[in-house]
Amino acid sequence: MIQIIAGEKGKGKTKILIEKANQAARDLKGNVIYLDKNNKHMYELSNRIRLINVKDYCIENSSEFIGFICGLVSQDHDLEAVFLDSFLNIAFIEGDLLTPTLTKLDKISKEYNVDFIISISMAEYSLPEIIRENIAVAL
Repeated sequence: MIQIIAGEKGKGKTKILIEKANQAARDLKGNVIYLDKNNKHMYELSNRIRLINVKDYCIENSSEFIGFICGLVSQDHDLEAVFLDSFLNIAFIEGDLLTPTLTKLDKISKEYNVDFIISISMAEYSLPEIIRENIAVAL
C-alpha cells in the first residue's frame, strides 16, 4: 500500500510523517525504516525506527533510488513500513517521473507486502489524477 501526505512546502507534512512512523513502530511487529535527506529528525523518531540518510549513498536518479529501495526490501524480510520524507528530493523526481516511480513502488509494495508512506511537496490538485487515490492527508 502507498499512502501520500501531500501539501506545499512548510505545511507540516514532516510532523505528520514522524507521528505516523512512531505509531507504526509501536503497532507493527516488523521493522520500520524512515528515509530522509539528512539526520535532522533523528531524535524525534522512536529508537525502533531505522533512519537512513539517503544523501549518504551514491544515488543520482530515480532508477537508482528504486534500486536502493529494492535493496532495502531484499535484505530485511521483516520490513513492514518505509516512510519517505521529502520524496521528490530523495528520489530525484523531476518532470514526468513521479507517476512511473510511484507505480514501481506500488508494485514493490504489493509483491513484498511493504507499506510506503510518502510526503510529497505538492498541492493535492497538482498531483496526477492516478496518484490522488493514494492521498491519505492533504494539507
